[in-house]
Amino acid sequence: MEFSWRKNLYIIWSAQLIAMIGMSMVIPFLPLFVKDLGVTEISEVKRWSGLVVSGVFITAFIATPIWGWLGDRVGKKKMVLRAIFGLAISQLLIGFSQDVMQLFIFRMVQGALSGFIAAALALVSSNTPKEKSGYAIGFLASSTAAGNLLGPFIGGLMADAFGYRNVFFITSAMCAVSGILVFMFVKEINKERSKEGHLWDNYRFVFGNERLKYALLLLVISAAAISMIQPLFALFIERSVGSTPYLATITGSIFGVVGLFQVISSSFWGKLNDKKEIRKNLAWALIGAGAGYALHVVTTGVWELIPIRALLGLCIGGVMPSLFSFINKCIPGNKKGGVMGIASSFTMFGNLLGPISSGFIASVTSIDFMFILSGIILASSSVLAYYKLREMPKEHRKISEKDKSTIKEEIAAGVTD
Repeated sequence: MEFSWRKNLYIIWSAQLIAMIGMSMVIPFLPLFVKDLGVTEISEVKRWSGLVVSGVFITAFIATPIWGWLGDRVGKKKMVLRAIFGLAISQLLIGFSQDVMQLFIFRMVQGALSGFIAAALALVSSNTPKEKSGYAIGFLASSTAAGNLLGPFIGGLMADAFGYRNVFFITSAMCAVSGILVFMFVKEINKERSKEGHLWDNYRFVFGNERLKYALLLLVISAAAISMIQPLFALFIERSVGSTPYLATITGSIFGVVGLFQVISSSFWGKLNDKKEIRKNLAWALIGAGAGYALHVVTTGVWELIPIRALLGLCIGGVMPSLFSFINKCIPGNKKGGVMGIASSFTMFGNLLGPISSGFIASVTSIDFMFILSGIILASSSVLAYYKLREMPKEHRKISEKDKSTIKEEIAAGVTD
């Protein structure tokens, strides 16, 4: 058992790393690929670039909970395979795009077919011992951070070396190889299935549970607060360093510091969540992340940002793993796929909401105000996390086996909150 869950975790981690590298390494040159497909007017390039980037999230927001619910019924490993091979197929289709409309459609197909993170979370959380689940979720999150860190860099190199279109074919092949590794070596130990119930039962379960409702709210708030800075960061760096031919390199390097320290800290936060109360860990992570964003505005040079970005990465590395660890502890095994799918879709909603709102707010305020606002939102969220994400009282853990399932249902429905 010990070897099996660790082997599963390491293989899924590797597959998720490849998937995240594949998904993120195409983002930097997507606007250039849009131009290659015949869009020449700069305003149209901006509009289509926004559409092809957001198309994935729109369909994924709708489809991910459905795939999660299906995973509870037919098997979580099958959903991981469906997601990784779905990503391989969609990347292949994108590579064959002949015009920008096809690109947009195939990006939406990618969002509808993939959903790898939610599927991987469900498989790992349901096949890992409870006392190690925090570590497993934190360790898995480090592959997402590493993929987002390495992807744009690798994608830029590949695009220059092989051309934009070939990068999609290479990504497709990488994902297919990952899928084969998962198929051959990952074993689904816990095969508990949900034999009855509809998709909406998962939503009723989530919104009938006071703890889960606040956890989802925090997922949206945290994802939005973190992502609202991303579209403005290059402009913030440009203001600090002025006109330089190395602006993109400097921006990418400083931006990547956060991802590097996320990779370092995610497993630490995961282990901490196995030992101490999650709400306290999450509160400290949110306060630290809030301070990290606010401190950006007091810097006078670009190099002063490095320790601040390191602090930010260390703290952000504890936000999402802690929230998903808490959610994992609130759901039974036969609902992990469906609820994790809903949680992932809410995270995607936050990732969409943040950049959209920041554009409007920054246009009437300033970039500095956005850093301060993001910091205030994250730090304030720590209060919500501390008081609303209380774990199950100890008296509920001492019940007899005869009454366990009954009381678990009551807790899930919010009756005993």
